[in-house]
Amino acid sequence: MVLRRLGCVLLVLLSSSLCASASLRKSCISPEKAMLVVDKEICVSAHIYDVVELSDGTRFLDVCSPDTREENCRFTILSLREDRGDVGELRKYRDTDVQVRGIVRSMHGRAGIVVSHARQFQGGAPKFRPNPRLLQDFNAEQDSPAVRDPNLRHQGGRHASLNTRDTEPTPTK
Repeated sequence: MVLRRLGCVLLVLLSSSLCASASLRKSCISPEKAMLVVDKEICVSAHIYDVVELSDGTRFLDVCSPDTREENCRFTILSLREDRGDVGELRKYRDTDVQVRGIVRSMHGRAGIVVSHARQFQGGAPKFRPNPRLLQDFNAEQDSPAVRDPNLRHQGGRHASLNTRDTEPTPTK
């Protein structure tokens, strides 16, 4: 009896947690809606009509139908040449529906997502790229920190009134 009751309680808890996690998962939006959320990380659900590769190695996943004029196609998904090893083959997505997670960026009058890792097609995050401005003049052998934090800087010289070495001797009895 106790085991049956415990099993029912565990079943209710498990089903409620699964429902809660499913409701927390963000659904994917269309490319038309994605153009309105620039600089946000979202999931875009789109049909890939073609995969185009430029001579410099940049690859584009064409999300606009062939009957859409080029100037009316306002969203793109692209992958840079240096990410080819992490992204893998993109031609397998031709004529399929995909869901891609990434940060929507403004790109030459269009909005788009840069695919830098294959996990973005499974809802994962893009590849981490450190901010080069934070790493400027950094050397692992130096004594100072890599980031110029004003809170770590010396805040001025000595003040005579606060100098603890300049104490008067206390009179003795």
